[in-house]
Amino acid sequence: MKRFLSGLVVTGTLLSTAHAETRVGAVSTNFRLLGANDKVVVERLDDPKLPNVACYASFARTGGVQGSLGIATDPSRFGLSCLATGPVTLPADLPRKQQIAAISASFLVKHFNLYRLVDPDHKAIVYLLISTKIIHGSPANAISAVPVTGG
Repeated sequence: MKRFLSGLVVTGTLLSTAHAETRVGAVSTNFRLLGANDKVVVERLDDPKLPNVACYASFARTGGVQGSLGIATDPSRFGLSCLATGPVTLPADLPRKQQIAAISASFLVKHFNLYRLVDPDHKAIVYLLISTKIIHGSPANAISAVPVTGG
């Protein structure tokens, strides 16, 4: 399975000193006679610029022979929940909108992209997870917000 972040294409796990992704676990949802079972995977995505923010995303992963070979297209079914694990302060150079992660959902065609949006009026950070396709976009999305608690 290939994963993408800031132009880097890495097989397996995202590699970056500024970004951490951790697979929390997976639960099988559908038995497949050949290849891996379908499952829901939960991953933690740490915000590279806000060290006290963690987002947990769940994704439906297609199994079977195509899923085992990394060529299946995963469905656009996912969830997102973000939380503050300590004080959250906004760095002065933090962009108001920034893509902070992208996870492949099929071979070169579909991705799940995580964006950070800043709401300065209500002192909140909003995280938006969307599904994209190269040819046709998708309205599938999930949202979570974290309050800014520090100076």
